[in-house]
Amino acid sequence: MLYWLLKYVLVGPWLWVLFRPAVEGRNFVPADGPAIIASNHLAFLDSIWMPLVVKRQVTFVAKAEYFTGRGIKGWLVKTFFLSTGTIPVDRAGGRAAQAALDTQLRVLRQGHLAGIYPEGTRSPDGRLYRGKTGVARLALDSGAPVIPVVMLNADELQPPGKLLPKIRRVKIRFGPPMDFSRYAGMSGDRFVERAVTDEIMYQLMELSGREYVDVYAQKIKAAQERAQRRGEQADESVTEDPSSGHLAPQGR
Repeated sequence: MLYWLLKYVLVGPWLWVLFRPAVEGRNFVPADGPAIIASNHLAFLDSIWMPLVVKRQVTFVAKAEYFTGRGIKGWLVKTFFLSTGTIPVDRAGGRAAQAALDTQLRVLRQGHLAGIYPEGTRSPDGRLYRGKTGVARLALDSGAPVIPVVMLNADELQPPGKLLPKIRRVKIRFGPPMDFSRYAGMSGDRFVERAVTDEIMYQLMELSGREYVDVYAQKIKAAQERAQRRGEQADESVTEDPSSGHLAPQGR
């Protein structure tokens, strides 16, 4: 109820006026039935701007810590995530990936839209990074189509480290549904899951026109943090084991 009240009455109309979304391909989102909305991730407010232009609710998952903060700030953060239809996932016990996957599977089996950022975190520099294979497992386990969508200029409106966005037109592009029924029954095969994930990332690259980097974004962020502590330049030539991708609660 809070989601719809904010989207259509209290907040959504103002966001439309302020950011005047320019949307391509919105017709690719099905009017009913389950679907996975797979997006690149450039800014914190991606989870506001993209669901704003979809007529149905898009459900994301996020770490439970976002919902347990204290004081005014904690209340504001909790309200923000609840208002966007985000579901908290407990990261304790090292089962964050499976908990997120199970949560999104329930959303899909109820016939709803599940949102996911295959990169697992925001891009540190606007480039598109290697996708984690959780999006493939979600597609193969649910049988739902994957709708690729790209935020075309979100990092210009809200650059990394900036809390308040610039008031400019936000541009969003949806692509045709991707059907992976040819891989039915092959969930758990790491080579199939990597192939499906790479196909999704290729579509995001084509739709966005962004440079693709075959490295996990989190690896780059970790290298940048270490370099900052040492006062050096981060080494972006790191590589990653292609079988190690996981679906993690989105650290937006």
